[in-house]
Amino acid sequence: MTIQRMDNVLIVVDDLDAVIAFFVELGMELEGRGPVEGRWVERVIGLHDVRQEVAMLRTPDGHGKVELAMFHTPEAIRAEPTDAPANTLGIRRIMFAVDDVEDVVARLRTHGAELVGELTEYENIFRLCYVRGPEGIIVGLAEHLS
Repeated sequence: MTIQRMDNVLIVVDDLDAVIAFFVELGMELEGRGPVEGRWVERVIGLHDVRQEVAMLRTPDGHGKVELAMFHTPEAIRAEPTDAPANTLGIRRIMFAVDDVEDVVARLRTHGAELVGELTEYENIFRLCYVRGPEGIIVGLAEHLS
C-alpha cells in the first residue's frame, strides 16, 4: 500500500479566529492551537524566518482534519482573488456530509457565509450546496436523502 490515509488539508488564513469559529459552527472540533516556528518548520516548508500560529480541527468522527495556519513571518501572499470562481485552477472546496443542510447553511450565515450557487437536489440522493465562508473558503455541504 502506498498511503495509509489522508491526514489533513491546510488552509492559510489572515483571520485565524474567524475561520476557527466558522469551522466550529460547521461542527468541527478544535483539537489544538499554538505557535509554530523554528528551523525544522523552515526546512520542511522551504521558507525562512517562519513564525506562524496553527490550529488543528477534526471532524466529529475523528477521521478528517483541517489545519489552519496564520503566518506572522514571512507575510502571507495571495495567489488568486478571494472570491475565485469554481473553474479556477487549484483546490476549490472541501466537502462535508451533514445531517441537515438547511440548518448548517443558516448557522454558517451567522459567520458571514453565503451560498455560491443554489441549494439543489441530485437524483433524490443528495441535497447539495457550496458555501463561501471567511476569506473566500468554499465548503461543500451534502445531505444524504434516505
